[in-house]
Amino acid sequence: MYKDMRVSAIIAGAGASVRMGAGISKQLLKIGGKTVIEHTVQKFEECGYIDEIIIVCPQKEKAVFEEMFPNYTVTEGGATRQQSVYNGVCVTSADCSLLVIHDGARPLVSVKEICSVIEDAEKYGASTLAVPVKDTIKIVEDSTVIDTPPREKLFAVQTPQVFFKDKYVQAYNTALQNKQEFTDDCRLLESIGESVHITLGSYVNIKITTPEDIVIAESLSSGKES
Repeated sequence: MYKDMRVSAIIAGAGASVRMGAGISKQLLKIGGKTVIEHTVQKFEECGYIDEIIIVCPQKEKAVFEEMFPNYTVTEGGATRQQSVYNGVCVTSADCSLLVIHDGARPLVSVKEICSVIEDAEKYGASTLAVPVKDTIKIVEDSTVIDTPPREKLFAVQTPQVFFKDKYVQAYNTALQNKQEFTDDCRLLESIGESVHITLGSYVNIKITTPEDIVIAESLSSGKES
């Protein structure tokens, strides 16, 4: 338990994994002999702030996930990420205060990063891991550049993203009433006027999306240069 709050980790792994093209959830692919989701869950097991772990998975693979994680709550995802995460929120303990939402396909997050973003969320009300963008970003319409935002103000947002449960539920219900769907949980909180703090993350905390990412993750996890 972090201070006097019950902290629940929601591992979102219900995506269709279409870009992976493997025929199964990308969370079930292996890096160094262990599945992606096993690597991810292990990091949260090792974080002393986490009181419970909720794993959100595809409906068709629920039995597989339940067999892998018999000691944790496994629940099915919804049609969208927003719905999937909320399914996880719905099965957290009644006394849960803080939600730690993480992509199941980010197995290289460090325990230190998880702890840091939780500490910042408790201090600032909400926080997310993020890293400064390395490239110049262009805003484009009809194949034409219309603006170039200053790079020093741009961050690539990662997970975990950490919020107080009551604020998250309020934001979700408001989005539901307004028929809004967001692919980023921070954006959900921002939609009701909540500020989100940035906790500096690491470029190693990549999201497994395409087959090339598995190769990169293998290299990073073994300490080699990517």
